[in-house]
Amino acid sequence: MIETLDIHKLSKIISKVMKAIWNDTIIAESSDTVVVEGNHYFPSNSIKNEFFKKTDTNTSCPWKGMASYYSVTVNGKTNTDCAWYYPVPSKDAEKIKGMIAFWNGVQVI
Repeated sequence: MIETLDIHKLSKIISKVMKAIWNDTIIAESSDTVVVEGNHYFPSNSIKNEFFKKTDTNTSCPWKGMASYYSVTVNGKTNTDCAWYYPVPSKDAEKIKGMIAFWNGVQVI
C-alpha cells in the first residue's frame, strides 16, 4: 500500500530549527519561525521566559503597527529592548501576532 505524504507534516520535518542566542545562551528555539523583512519571528511558546522581561518601550511601524519590547537577562548581563513583538498587529501583519523577533546583538542562526 502506498501512503500519501502530508505536505504540512513534511515541511515541518525539513524545516530548519532556528535559534536565538545571546550571551552564549539559547533564548529561543523553533522550526516554526515566520520571516518578515529578513527577521525571524519566533512563536511566543518557543522563548525561554526566564530570560525575558517586558519593558515600557514601544515603536510604530507603518504597516505592522505598534511594537512592544522585551529586555533579556542572561548570567547577570542585560540586553535592553533586544526583542520585539506586535501584540495587536495591523491586518497585513496578523501572521506575526505575538511572535518575537530579535536584534541588538542577539544572533539568530
